[in-house]
Amino acid sequence: MKIRFPLLAVALAAARALLPVQAQAQTPVPADGRPVRIVVPFAPGGAQDVIGRYLANKLTARLGTPVVVDNKAGAGGVIAADFVAKAPADGTTLLLATGGAISIAPHLNARLPYDARKDLAPVAMVADTPMTLGVRAQSPYASVADVLRDAKARPGQVSFASTGNGTISHLTGELFAQTAGVQLLHVAYRGAAPALTDLLGGQVALIVTSSASIDPMAEDKKARVLASFTTQRLPNLKGAPTMAEASGMKGLEVPVWVGLMAPARTPAAVIDKLSAEIVAVCKLPETQERFSGLGALTVCGGAKELGKVVADDYERWGKVIRQGNIKTE
Repeated sequence: MKIRFPLLAVALAAARALLPVQAQAQTPVPADGRPVRIVVPFAPGGAQDVIGRYLANKLTARLGTPVVVDNKAGAGGVIAADFVAKAPADGTTLLLATGGAISIAPHLNARLPYDARKDLAPVAMVADTPMTLGVRAQSPYASVADVLRDAKARPGQVSFASTGNGTISHLTGELFAQTAGVQLLHVAYRGAAPALTDLLGGQVALIVTSSASIDPMAEDKKARVLASFTTQRLPNLKGAPTMAEASGMKGLEVPVWVGLMAPARTPAAVIDKLSAEIVAVCKLPETQERFSGLGALTVCGGAKELGKVVADDYERWGKVIRQGNIKTE
């Protein structure tokens, strides 16, 4: 019996040593099991909302705690970004972020209620919703070269529609014009639908909009995509070239990223845990299929990768806005 007690004590000590590891592996984020909220800066039903709800559903099982979506639409994402920036930094509140409120608004609004670079921290990147340059089916422009030739011959007379002043659509068009050294006439609309209507009606010559927006029109042969602002050709656009291929110009790859961000003071361990789980969901084959149906590319990356994309985006749009003297007020 005297021999067994030490052996039993050793066994119990070993078991106790394993308990913290097992408990840690099963500990949800946040540790007390409170729900995690993904704040979506758009109304229900849109692509970003669908992405947010898909992630919430998958993360609920992986994190061991409920993950819900909270739609806070308005002001181009500023309302949602401000809400998350001021939320408790404990992992319970995340922003489904896009460039509008993070890398564009700071250059257009000197009175933002938050500092996009100081008050929010990158967590993970999940998708890209690519931009395209399109024309109506009857357009005389068969290529980007045709557009540039006419724009150089008629400065300020070739029009392009965007989905709104100061939006990624508008700024991508301006980036294209600035890089090519031409002057295009910008016509701002309230969303893609009215812009596409006027494109098909011949009221505007060009449109800069997302692949998802123009794809149905291209499928019905009512519109044509001249190029995509991407590093690789998009499978759904039936062979449309990238802008680099079509124009020979560099610097026209525009990631229209979708990612998750948290309040800046969120502990690194919490961000690391959330990032790992989000990236794991992002890499699922069913995620790629789901996002593809929304016209989005699945682009998986952690906090570091998203941080790099956001920093590059911030510099890119700041330069375009300054050079074009673009204002929204």
